Amino acid sequence: MPNSNVPRHENDHSTAGSHPPGGVQPQTFGELVPLGGGDPIPLLRATLVVGRRESCDIVLRFPNVSGAHCELSISDGHWVVKDLGSSNGTKVNGSRVTEQQVESGDKISFGRNVFEIFYNPALLGAEGTGGGDHQPDVFATSLLSAAGLERRRTNRDAKPRH
Repeated sequence: MPNSNVPRHENDHSTAGSHPPGGVQPQTFGELVPLGGGDPIPLLRATLVVGRRESCDIVLRFPNVSGAHCELSISDGHWVVKDLGSSNGTKVNGSRVTEQQVESGDKISFGRNVFEIFYNPALLGAEGTGGGDHQPDVFATSLLSAAGLERRRTNRDAKPRH
């Protein structure tokens, strides 16, 4: 008997890790990974409704998830989460939000259920993520100096010579 609390998404396959006939994987726009364990949920469309109702794109059968809990959508190459008036709220990295852009690696909570979102903004059309940006050389200064903890050496700090 299948566990009724296991997240289901609209294009769910009967076995975990299976692929559609022909071995071609559907295009995904990222994935939600449940932090409490379970299979990742692929984000298969640019707009998805998350909730407890069977009509939702991502169905989470938990009592603390509202019927239509929130909407995930892509805007300018980034995922945006928008709470749809849920009872238990939607949080991003622990802070309750009504609407918020989320970065890859952020934690999104639907009620008490926490997921980590992973995606590549460059593949979703984000500007400025193509690698042409100048990256600072992290090894150019010491960690103490970068943190503002390095003390300037004075003559008093020098060891006396005997």
